[in-house]
Amino acid sequence: MKSICVYCGSSPGRQPIYADAADFLAESLVKRNLRLVYGGAGIGIMGRLADQVLQLGGEVIGVIPKALAHKEIAHANLTELHVTESMHERKMRMAEFSDGFIALPGGIGTLEELFEIWTWAQLGFHQKPCGLLNVANYYDALIQFLATMQREQFVKSQQHDLLMIDTDAERLLERFGGYQSPVTRQWLGQQDI
Repeated sequence: MKSICVYCGSSPGRQPIYADAADFLAESLVKRNLRLVYGGAGIGIMGRLADQVLQLGGEVIGVIPKALAHKEIAHANLTELHVTESMHERKMRMAEFSDGFIALPGGIGTLEELFEIWTWAQLGFHQKPCGLLNVANYYDALIQFLATMQREQFVKSQQHDLLMIDTDAERLLERFGGYQSPVTRQWLGQQDI
């Protein structure tokens, strides 16, 4: 693994523990010599994570759509900043640059990105690990709902297990290091995305 994509909020959230979690994840990435790939903003948890990785001597690739570059205030000091024409292109580029995916606390966009990349794993479009970092119980209700989806047989166990859930960044990255993608039947080709 060389690069980890992190989905997270463009706002700081209500509690300082979210920024602390971003700092700890940044330390864990740099310690493992993993490059950060993220949404390219210089604000919120996104900006905090990028700033911390850079401050610790790590590399950061930001990918931001042109329409959000001003609104989200694109980070000016990244190792690389890629400006895309659309959100779809942004997500594709982030996926191409990354060897694994983690969601920190965030809003609707964070969930949308996580669910899309997890769906791509289910469909066999990639064999990269996907993780949910449950900071301060932020995702507890979502985790319970995912269990309900599995129990009600809308999500199979194999699909559910494609998403690694943890409360500790170090442990999650350790699990990523030993990840073996299960054999999945590819339902569609890349051209069908």
